[in-house]
Amino acid sequence: TQVDMAVEGVDGPQLRRAMDRAYAEMLRLEALMSRYQPRSVVSRINLAAGIVPVAVPPEVMAVLQSAQRVSATSGGAFDVTVGAFKSWNFGHGDKVVPGASEIARQLPLVDARSLLLDVAAGTAVLARRGMALDLGGIAKLPILEAGMNMLRSEGVENAMINGGGDVRTHGLWQGRPWRVGLRDPRSPERLLGVVAVAGAGVVASSGDYERFFFHQGQRQHHVLNPRTGRPASGVHGVSLVARDVAAVNGLGAALMVQGAQAGRLLAQRTGLAVLMAGQDGSVWQSAAM
Repeated sequence: TQVDMAVEGVDGPQLRRAMDRAYAEMLRLEALMSRYQPRSVVSRINLAAGIVPVAVPPEVMAVLQSAQRVSATSGGAFDVTVGAFKSWNFGHGDKVVPGASEIARQLPLVDARSLLLDVAAGTAVLARRGMALDLGGIAKLPILEAGMNMLRSEGVENAMINGGGDVRTHGLWQGRPWRVGLRDPRSPERLLGVVAVAGAGVVASSGDYERFFFHQGQRQHHVLNPRTGRPASGVHGVSLVARDVAAVNGLGAALMVQGAQAGRLLAQRTGLAVLMAGQDGSVWQSAAM
């Protein structure tokens, strides 16, 4: 994920030091939560699946607890144990579309209820061998939040951090609200609109346009449906705007799986600002958006 940071203040060297410390804090958390780093806590949990609990630091425990809450409220549409679908490759190298029999073997290993947390002991374990965590849908915003907290602890009052379309803001930019563009999932170089955010804010976006490839004329993207092992369909992109990370974290991926109707119901129930781009080219936004 590309991360961009913008800060404003009167002391250039002090701002640079603050940015360096914020980046260092985000890298520290990535090293704990990335499944792509073999020594991360997440990788250790995956290796110990079905064998033994693994000690996890408070930062990781908080993300795992958040993942369980989103899984429960979304009826399983969001599930960090989709890491068991190991055959998909959306990164470097040959792109892979698993066969039906391979996905059928992996489906029983996807169940968020089998992620067992002992908060008092500070441990986590996956109940069965072959299970695996993938925190890609829920770790990024807390990491950006930690970067913003570091900036503020260093005295920076006006800042924006953008991590691959997830944006955390604080303060203002040259005396005006921050302007955050919402990309058109079908033409990502274009914008569907711009959100003005003053003060503390979060703009969270999920879509099928960041990591994907075409196979037999069909778009294959990295937001997998936990129930099918295949890419989610029906919604091409979701954007949510809120004041704090907890209000929206994980919901983008969940709505990609659940579909447009679930997005409308969520907005009605919570008053959240939601924008959804449908497969048919339609765009729906809630009253708050």
